Amino acid sequence: MTQPAHNPSNVHRAAAEGYTANADSYVRGRPDYPPELAGWLVDALGLGPGASVVDLGAGTGKFTPRLVQTGARVIAIEPVDSMRAKLAAALPEVQALAGTAQSMPLADASVDAVVCAQSFHWFANRAALDEIHRVLKPGGKLGLVWNLRDARVPWVAKLDAIVNRYEGDTPRYYNGAWRNAFAHEGFGPLVETHFSFGHTGSPEDVIVHRVRSTSFIASLPDAARDGIDAAVLALIDAEPELSGKHEVTVPYETAAFVATRG
Repeated sequence: MTQPAHNPSNVHRAAAEGYTANADSYVRGRPDYPPELAGWLVDALGLGPGASVVDLGAGTGKFTPRLVQTGARVIAIEPVDSMRAKLAAALPEVQALAGTAQSMPLADASVDAVVCAQSFHWFANRAALDEIHRVLKPGGKLGLVWNLRDARVPWVAKLDAIVNRYEGDTPRYYNGAWRNAFAHEGFGPLVETHFSFGHTGSPEDVIVHRVRSTSFIASLPDAARDGIDAAVLALIDAEPELSGKHEVTVPYETAAFVATRG
């Protein structure tokens, strides 16, 4: 089968505009991943020396080092030029390619695993799963990973309320619509695992820049973004757990899923 041409038009407007405008906030504000995920990558996805894995929708490479550490050969695919440039500069040992989930510049049955970290909700459709199925070897693994703020903590719920009013039609993990794509005969059932961890740093980095890095926030006009900044700063000042602190911890949960290609 001929490799399909890269088609940037497949990228949602909020991702293309927001991530292009705010790649720096993405680097500063996004949390890392729990150490337990290393074992999951090896045990659930079969990664290790001799294996090959695609980091699909790799962004600035926040997740990519986790894949490199397994010893597998890593190919990062990212459609947003500014984010891919940051990844390539930080991780020169990784092959960084322009492409989308519906159009990967890879041969048929050429990789052992595809991992989507913080990205699958952007392209959760049959065309993307068809393309992932195409590049995976038979029995290959599709891994999905999301970091989620733990809204069971009251101040986190208040922060989410500030952010969520602007989401519009932006695809997100939280509404669960991405699961509908798995009515796909090419993949087995999703197997789900959860890990808890915290993102520690200055309030500016782990709260303010994390909000700024949200795609649909980053793509808003300047005045709207200034208003959101003000609301977030007011929340920080009002919460005893946050006010006046040089370092805070945002509680997160990581949801990890694996499906096997038939």
